[in-house]
Amino acid sequence: MSLFTTPENLPFGLAFALIVGIALLEGLGMLMALSPSNLIDDWLPEIGHESALDKLLGWLHLGRVPSLVVVLLFLTGYAVFGYSLQLATHGLTGHYLPAWGAGLLAVPAGLATVRALGALIAHIIPRDESTAVSETTLLGRAALVTAGIGKQGLAAQARVRDQHGRTHYLLVEPDLADEEFEEGSEVLLVKKLGAVYRAIRNPHPGLMRD
Repeated sequence: MSLFTTPENLPFGLAFALIVGIALLEGLGMLMALSPSNLIDDWLPEIGHESALDKLLGWLHLGRVPSLVVVLLFLTGYAVFGYSLQLATHGLTGHYLPAWGAGLLAVPAGLATVRALGALIAHIIPRDESTAVSETTLLGRAALVTAGIGKQGLAAQARVRDQHGRTHYLLVEPDLADEEFEEGSEVLLVKKLGAVYRAIRNPHPGLMRD
């Protein structure tokens, strides 16, 4: 069997399949004016600095780099190192390592890839296009519906700026059951339910500053 079809390399084949699947999912989301990466980031808790888990997630740049990018970096480092390890082992011994053993050995390489390349990506990503939405700072601010028609149960995409002038993209739906937000509507964010913000129509059009 070849390097890519042998059972011992199944974990790395699955990692590669996940990379392709995530890329397709993100591409489909862009066509629908919805980013799966943004939705996942909205659902994740904000990273603090107290617990060991918070420190680990911060070490992996989660919160500074979109979550799906972190996953893609890990899967890429994991798969590349895994295949390289198995290729080198087969060249030296004529046999591949067991799938479970090679899979465990590749985990540190995946984490190291996230740590190294995540820092670079965090510096490249424009700071005024943050996807980390803070409920306490965005509530009460004016937003502009940029894609879709917002109804209760069917969210539209909207753009809002925080107090520092950074742009955030989020999902909004009307707080009133009989109201709809068409593209271009100016709304005020009044509450947050899960990943979706509830809003009312802006009583003072022109309040937003692009």
